[in-house]
Amino acid sequence: MHRFILSVLFCFLVVGTWAQEFSVQAVPDSIFQRMQGRSWPKDCTIRRADLRYLRLSHVDAAKKEHVGEMVCNKAIANDLLEIFRELYRQKYPIERIRLIDDYEADDERAMRDNNTSCFCYRRVSGTTKLSKHATGMAVDINTLYNPYVRTAKDGHRIVEPATATKYVDRRKSFPYKIVKGDLLYRLFLQHGFKWGGSWRTVKDWQHFEK
Repeated sequence: MHRFILSVLFCFLVVGTWAQEFSVQAVPDSIFQRMQGRSWPKDCTIRRADLRYLRLSHVDAAKKEHVGEMVCNKAIANDLLEIFRELYRQKYPIERIRLIDDYEADDERAMRDNNTSCFCYRRVSGTTKLSKHATGMAVDINTLYNPYVRTAKDGHRIVEPATATKYVDRRKSFPYKIVKGDLLYRLFLQHGFKWGGSWRTVKDWQHFEK
Protein backbone atom coordinates (compact mmCIF):
# COMPACT_ATOMS: atom_id res chain seq x y z
CA MET A 1 0.00 0.00 0.00
CA HIS A 2 2.83 2.37 0.90
CA ARG A 3 4.55 1.59 -2.39
CA PHE A 4 1.34 2.42 -4.29
CA ILE A 5 0.98 5.77 -2.52
CA LEU A 6 4.62 6.63 -3.17
CA SER A 7 4.20 5.67 -6.84
CA VAL A 8 1.16 7.92 -7.20
CA LEU A 9 2.95 10.80 -5.48
CA PHE A 10 5.94 10.33 -7.76
CA CYS A 11 3.70 10.48 -10.83
CA PHE A 12 2.09 13.63 -9.47
CA LEU A 13 5.45 15.31 -8.96
CA VAL A 14 6.66 14.37 -12.44
CA VAL A 15 3.49 15.31 -14.31
CA GLY A 16 2.67 18.27 -12.09
CA THR A 17 -1.09 17.74 -12.00
CA TRP A 18 -3.71 15.09 -11.37
CA ALA A 19 -5.89 16.13 -14.29
CA GLN A 20 -3.51 16.76 -17.17
CA GLU A 21 -4.88 15.27 -20.39
CA PHE A 22 -4.21 15.94 -24.06
CA SER A 23 -5.68 13.46 -26.50
CA VAL A 24 -7.09 13.25 -30.01
CA GLN A 25 -9.27 10.55 -31.56
CA ALA A 26 -11.96 9.98 -34.16
CA VAL A 27 -15.31 11.33 -32.98
CA PRO A 28 -16.74 8.60 -30.67
CA ASP A 29 -20.34 7.47 -31.09
CA SER A 30 -21.32 8.98 -27.73
CA ILE A 31 -19.99 12.40 -28.78
CA PHE A 32 -21.53 12.17 -32.25
CA GLN A 33 -24.91 11.52 -30.64
CA ARG A 34 -24.53 14.70 -28.57
CA MET A 35 -23.84 16.63 -31.78
CA GLN A 36 -26.96 15.49 -33.64
CA GLY A 37 -29.38 18.33 -34.38
CA ARG A 38 -26.99 20.77 -32.70
CA SER A 39 -23.49 21.38 -34.09
CA TRP A 40 -24.32 18.64 -36.62
CA PRO A 41 -27.70 19.64 -38.18
CA LYS A 42 -29.51 17.55 -40.78
CA ASP A 43 -28.09 19.60 -43.66
CA CYS A 44 -24.47 19.23 -42.50
CA THR A 45 -22.17 18.53 -45.46
CA ILE A 46 -19.00 17.86 -43.44
CA ARG A 47 -17.92 14.25 -43.12
CA ARG A 48 -17.68 12.84 -39.64
CA ALA A 49 -14.42 11.18 -40.71
CA ASP A 50 -12.89 14.63 -41.26
CA LEU A 51 -13.44 15.64 -37.63
CA ARG A 52 -11.54 14.81 -34.47
CA TYR A 53 -12.47 14.82 -30.78
CA LEU A 54 -9.97 16.43 -28.39
CA ARG A 55 -9.63 16.42 -24.63
CA LEU A 56 -7.61 19.39 -23.39
CA SER A 57 -6.39 20.33 -19.94
CA HIS A 58 -6.57 24.04 -19.17
CA VAL A 59 -6.27 26.48 -16.28
CA ASP A 60 -8.74 29.28 -15.51
CA ALA A 61 -7.95 32.74 -14.12
CA ALA A 62 -8.36 31.42 -10.57
CA LYS A 63 -5.64 28.82 -11.30
CA LYS A 64 -8.15 25.96 -11.15
CA GLU A 65 -7.47 23.07 -13.51
CA HIS A 66 -10.02 21.52 -15.86
CA VAL A 67 -10.22 19.06 -18.73
CA GLY A 68 -12.25 20.36 -21.65
CA GLU A 69 -13.72 18.87 -24.83
CA MET A 70 -13.44 20.11 -28.39
CA VAL A 71 -14.34 18.88 -31.88
CA CYS A 72 -12.22 20.20 -34.74
CA ASN A 73 -11.13 19.37 -38.28
CA LYS A 74 -8.52 16.63 -38.45
CA ALA A 75 -6.26 19.04 -40.37
CA ILE A 76 -5.71 21.18 -37.25
CA ALA A 77 -6.07 18.57 -34.50
CA ASN A 78 -2.34 18.22 -33.83
CA ASP A 79 -1.85 21.99 -34.02
CA LEU A 80 -4.46 22.47 -31.31
CA LEU A 81 -2.96 19.77 -29.11
CA GLU A 82 0.43 21.49 -29.26
CA ILE A 83 -1.03 24.96 -28.71
CA PHE A 84 -3.22 24.01 -25.75
CA ARG A 85 -0.49 21.91 -24.18
CA GLU A 86 1.81 24.93 -24.16
CA LEU A 87 -0.97 27.23 -22.91
CA TYR A 88 -1.57 24.80 -20.06
CA ARG A 89 2.15 24.51 -19.31
CA GLN A 90 2.47 28.27 -19.03
CA LYS A 91 -0.86 28.62 -17.15
CA TYR A 92 -2.45 30.89 -19.76
CA PRO A 93 -6.03 31.32 -18.49
CA ILE A 94 -8.93 29.77 -20.40
CA GLU A 95 -12.15 29.62 -18.44
CA ARG A 96 -13.97 26.71 -20.08
CA ILE A 97 -13.75 24.44 -23.13
CA ARG A 98 -17.08 22.72 -23.73
CA LEU A 99 -18.76 21.39 -26.85
CA ILE A 100 -21.17 23.96 -28.20
CA ASP A 101 -23.74 21.16 -28.18
CA ASP A 102 -23.96 21.75 -24.41
CA TYR A 103 -25.52 25.09 -25.38
CA GLU A 104 -27.81 23.57 -28.03
CA ALA A 105 -25.38 25.00 -30.64
CA ASP A 106 -26.53 28.50 -29.66
CA ASP A 107 -23.45 30.64 -30.26
CA GLU A 108 -24.78 33.60 -28.27
CA ARG A 109 -25.37 31.42 -25.20
CA ALA A 110 -21.94 29.85 -25.49
CA MET A 111 -20.20 33.21 -25.86
CA ARG A 112 -22.02 34.69 -22.87
CA ASP A 113 -20.63 31.78 -20.84
CA ASN A 114 -17.10 32.64 -22.02
CA ASN A 115 -16.84 29.23 -23.67
CA THR A 116 -14.03 28.17 -25.99
CA SER A 117 -15.07 25.94 -28.89
CA CYS A 118 -14.37 25.02 -32.51
CA PHE A 119 -16.71 22.96 -34.74
CA CYS A 120 -20.28 24.08 -35.33
CA TYR A 121 -21.97 23.82 -38.71
CA ARG A 122 -23.28 27.37 -39.05
CA ARG A 123 -23.04 30.51 -41.14
CA VAL A 124 -21.10 33.72 -40.57
CA SER A 125 -23.14 36.11 -38.44
CA GLY A 126 -25.32 38.32 -40.64
CA THR A 127 -24.53 36.43 -43.86
CA THR A 128 -25.40 33.23 -45.78
CA LYS A 129 -21.74 32.22 -46.03
CA LEU A 130 -20.58 29.13 -44.15
CA SER A 131 -18.34 29.96 -41.22
CA LYS A 132 -14.88 28.45 -40.82
CA HIS A 133 -16.43 26.83 -37.75
CA ALA A 134 -18.63 24.83 -40.11
CA THR A 135 -15.55 22.96 -41.31
CA GLY A 136 -13.92 22.85 -37.88
CA MET A 137 -11.09 25.12 -39.00
CA ALA A 138 -11.66 27.98 -36.54
CA VAL A 139 -11.47 28.31 -32.76
CA ASP A 140 -13.18 30.95 -30.60
CA ILE A 141 -11.43 31.50 -27.27
CA ASN A 142 -12.57 33.23 -24.05
CA THR A 143 -15.51 34.53 -26.01
CA LEU A 144 -17.21 36.88 -23.55
CA TYR A 145 -14.10 38.98 -23.00
CA ASN A 146 -13.09 38.97 -26.68
CA PRO A 147 -16.26 39.82 -28.60
CA TYR A 148 -17.15 40.02 -32.27
CA VAL A 149 -17.85 43.63 -33.34
CA ARG A 150 -19.07 45.07 -36.62
CA THR A 151 -20.95 48.10 -37.88
CA ALA A 152 -24.27 47.45 -39.65
CA LYS A 153 -25.29 49.23 -42.85
CA ASP A 154 -27.50 51.64 -40.88
CA GLY A 155 -24.50 52.61 -38.77
CA HIS A 156 -25.32 50.91 -35.48
CA ARG A 157 -22.76 48.72 -33.78
CA ILE A 158 -23.33 44.99 -33.41
CA VAL A 159 -21.59 43.24 -30.51
CA GLU A 160 -21.67 39.48 -30.02
CA PRO A 161 -22.30 38.34 -27.41
CA ALA A 162 -24.64 41.19 -26.60
CA THR A 163 -23.45 41.13 -22.96
CA ALA A 164 -19.86 41.99 -23.98
CA THR A 165 -20.18 45.71 -24.77
CA LYS A 166 -17.90 46.69 -21.86
CA TYR A 167 -15.12 44.57 -23.36
CA VAL A 168 -15.13 46.35 -26.73
CA ASP A 169 -12.75 49.02 -25.42
CA ARG A 170 -9.47 47.14 -25.74
CA ARG A 171 -7.55 49.84 -23.87
CA LYS A 172 -9.07 48.60 -20.63
CA SER A 173 -7.57 45.84 -18.50
CA PHE A 174 -9.68 42.77 -17.68
CA PRO A 175 -9.19 39.01 -17.32
CA TYR A 176 -9.12 36.64 -20.29
CA LYS A 177 -8.35 39.45 -22.77
CA ILE A 178 -6.47 38.34 -25.89
CA VAL A 179 -3.80 40.86 -26.84
CA LYS A 180 -1.73 41.02 -30.00
CA GLY A 181 1.66 39.57 -29.15
CA ASP A 182 0.58 37.59 -26.09
CA LEU A 183 1.33 33.89 -25.71
CA LEU A 184 -1.93 32.65 -27.21
CA TYR A 185 -1.62 35.01 -30.19
CA ARG A 186 1.98 33.94 -30.85
CA LEU A 187 1.23 30.22 -30.64
CA PHE A 188 -1.70 30.36 -33.04
CA LEU A 189 0.20 32.46 -35.58
CA GLN A 190 3.21 30.14 -35.33
CA HIS A 191 0.88 27.32 -36.36
CA GLY A 192 -0.40 29.22 -39.39
CA PHE A 193 -3.67 30.64 -38.01
CA LYS A 194 -5.06 34.11 -38.69
CA TRP A 195 -6.51 36.30 -35.94
CA GLY A 196 -9.88 38.03 -36.25
CA GLY A 197 -8.59 40.82 -34.06
CA SER A 198 -6.42 41.96 -36.97
CA TRP A 199 -9.29 42.28 -39.45
CA ARG A 200 -10.15 45.77 -40.72
CA THR A 201 -13.90 45.87 -41.43
CA VAL A 202 -14.88 43.79 -38.40
CA LYS A 203 -13.14 42.82 -35.19
CA ASP A 204 -13.40 39.25 -33.91
CA TRP A 205 -10.95 39.19 -31.01
CA GLN A 206 -11.92 35.68 -29.93
CA HIS A 207 -11.41 34.10 -33.35
CA PHE A 208 -8.47 32.18 -34.87
CA GLU A 209 -8.86 30.38 -38.20
CA LYS A 210 -6.80 28.42 -40.69
